[in-house]
Amino acid sequence: MENSTATRAVLCLQRPDAGNTTERAARATGLDFVAVQGVGELFKALDRSPWTATVLSLSADHVDDPIAKRVAEQGTAGALFLTAPAVSLERALMMERVGAVGLLREPVDEAELQSRLAAVADEGPEVPFPRLDEEGALEGAPLLVGDSPAMGTLFETVARASRSTSTVLLTGESGTGKEVVARSLHWASDRRSGPFVAVNCAAIPEQLLESELFGHERGAFTGAVARRVGRFERAHGGTLFLDEIGDMSLVLQAKVLRVLEDRVVERVGGEKSQPVDVRVIAATNQALGPAMQEGRFREDLFYRLAVVELNLPPLRMRGGDVRRLALHFGAHFAHRHGKPVRAVTQRALLRLEDAAWPGNVRELRNVMDRAVLLAHGEVIRSADLRVGLAAPIASAHGGGPEPVGYAPELSLEEVESDHIRRALASVDGHMAQAAESLGIHRNTLARKMKEYGIDGRPTNGGRP
Repeated sequence: MENSTATRAVLCLQRPDAGNTTERAARATGLDFVAVQGVGELFKALDRSPWTATVLSLSADHVDDPIAKRVAEQGTAGALFLTAPAVSLERALMMERVGAVGLLREPVDEAELQSRLAAVADEGPEVPFPRLDEEGALEGAPLLVGDSPAMGTLFETVARASRSTSTVLLTGESGTGKEVVARSLHWASDRRSGPFVAVNCAAIPEQLLESELFGHERGAFTGAVARRVGRFERAHGGTLFLDEIGDMSLVLQAKVLRVLEDRVVERVGGEKSQPVDVRVIAATNQALGPAMQEGRFREDLFYRLAVVELNLPPLRMRGGDVRRLALHFGAHFAHRHGKPVRAVTQRALLRLEDAAWPGNVRELRNVMDRAVLLAHGEVIRSADLRVGLAAPIASAHGGGPEPVGYAPELSLEEVESDHIRRALASVDGHMAQAAESLGIHRNTLARKMKEYGIDGRPTNGGRP
């Protein structure tokens, strides 16, 4: 049955002596109320039509955990609330197993139940997740989700660029999906049977990055106890993806340029050149124009990399793609985590569409991962979403809060420093989580913290 035609009513099975608390709470939220006597009547009512919510007392006659599970599995109960004479961890675990959205202690507090019902009454219809095998992905291809005009342009450019072996430079904000695009370019090219090797240039300490890229001979330096084949050689016949290349030192930039021009690498401590057949795709979230003007990035390397340049649009410029991505990630993580989550409410989707998404697709992916893990029952509701560190942008659907931001007289450095402090505070100083929410690499966060003199110690004794 379609939940969009659900009866705007609360179905209730409780003990005869429970009083009228549930009815008053339901009617106070604008919902009708239907009480049934016994398990048989309960399932007949569930068969007749879908409901906004169902309140089921575990102390009613013949009601036990299997009955609660059957109610949840009907698919017509709406938001299922369980009530019991006492609450406990065991009861809470049972609530999670059967897919209920709440567990309330009897006698039920009317104000609490009213608040809970109000939260689900205006969620709107449920929007089901797509089937993962029906999303139109080519077999074996990395999935690029979206049909906005910005993504249409990107698809066309990827298709054209895949036919050549020229180097490609991917630019765009953090979290826009540069590695997914790089993998798509590799998959669509004649090199798809070869290796795809990815290197995050910001994640590897400078003194180790040279060896990681070019390899080394035994005895080349202290600790080099055996020969090591570098990433360029490992990518022979395939594609090498150099992520965050803007963080690479000028010395290594010169060596990468030599490989691109001569198609040979020389291992650290070695004397023999090794020929390599590699297509290089580089990516950066930095503006390389200013970096070249300041002497931090080689101009000749930039032009060698940017034979084809692709700029990935930020999520806020991709229109309805937020909805499609949210549904895709919901289906993906429900399958990965083995959760019964199958849909998201319209109100939750509107909340996602109203968000600013400074962390782009990566941030949306993380939000949906958490929502699937913590959702009660089979449907993600707006209360299950933890969106962003700041207020949402003004709603395009009318109403909504005014956007809250930083004063325009503040410098960019002041805004960035304050935002980093807020991100760290929100996760109790855990650097990995803060970097993830900010859409940057942990090493980049560490560098910015040092630059701004930010103390990264956790506030409650956790580890950063």
